[in-house]
Amino acid sequence: MNDGLAARTGAGVKPRRFVFVLMEDFTMLCFAGAVEALRIANRIGGETYTWSLAGEGGDYATCSAGISYKLDMDFEEVGRDDTIVLCGGMDVQNATTKRLLNWLRREARRGATIGGLCTASYAMARAGLLDGKRATIHWENQDSFAEEFDDVELTKSVFVIDGNRMTTAGGTSSIDLMLKIIATDIGEDLASLVADQLIYSSIRTDQDQQRLSIPTRIGVRHPKLSRVIQIMETNIEDPISPSLLAKEVGMSTRQLERLFRRYLNRSPKRYYMEIRLQKARNLLMQTDMSVINVALACGFASPSHFSKCYRSHYDTTPYRERGAHAARITTAS
Repeated sequence: MNDGLAARTGAGVKPRRFVFVLMEDFTMLCFAGAVEALRIANRIGGETYTWSLAGEGGDYATCSAGISYKLDMDFEEVGRDDTIVLCGGMDVQNATTKRLLNWLRREARRGATIGGLCTASYAMARAGLLDGKRATIHWENQDSFAEEFDDVELTKSVFVIDGNRMTTAGGTSSIDLMLKIIATDIGEDLASLVADQLIYSSIRTDQDQQRLSIPTRIGVRHPKLSRVIQIMETNIEDPISPSLLAKEVGMSTRQLERLFRRYLNRSPKRYYMEIRLQKARNLLMQTDMSVINVALACGFASPSHFSKCYRSHYDTTPYRERGAHAARITTAS
């Protein structure tokens, strides 16, 4: 046992408690990964951590897989040394209730350390806990988050710790966050042992990106193709013409066309359109932005052109897509 661990688990030292707040339809993987890392740390190094499950009503919370968990507490006052960890998931907007926001603001005023797993960064931002801070959220929610919260410095990192605020990108990133906490609290040696027990062979840091690299995603390792796609993904509101994209990577427009046809079986223009429409769909599903504003945010000059392109790609109109999504949410709840 190293000196840090001995000091942490020595006589009279109170274990650090985590209060996991299970929001409705939370993602089980994020929650389970975080708790398992703490459990294994206790198994190897002694009872260093404890945890409680909280949620609205203090009865049960159900994850997106349909499994319910018995809660230990409602939104009650927590200890000054406790760490609150929100567990988000599907339809986080509806899960972010007024009671939750009021409780978060109250605990924040008392100086609580508060973190969010997966989409729970949204609830933290709604409560004003991330204003002026760096944060991350699951890549699928990045577009809508950026549109709604201008005062948050959104990153694409696996996790972010900024003062007493912590956010993660979802999936297994909760493990990375907990390994970082364990390493800070006790030491790198114990964090590595926990990772080994989890068969977690590559511990990521806050410098790692949450999405696969472009070559890995498209299954092609071509530097110029990757560079063009990167430019496309960062210029959605004001699309760049194929001729300028080609010039940016030192190619002719015809060469760029052949490159996309060879590796992606579509034209640069078509590929760019698909990226823009995917962002539009995310905004329609995750925000209250008007269809007109969604169209403008995705580089469409008119709602009619946007609707035509959207119907061609998704076989439905933006209005019907949003209506069907709202109906699914109502039925599920």
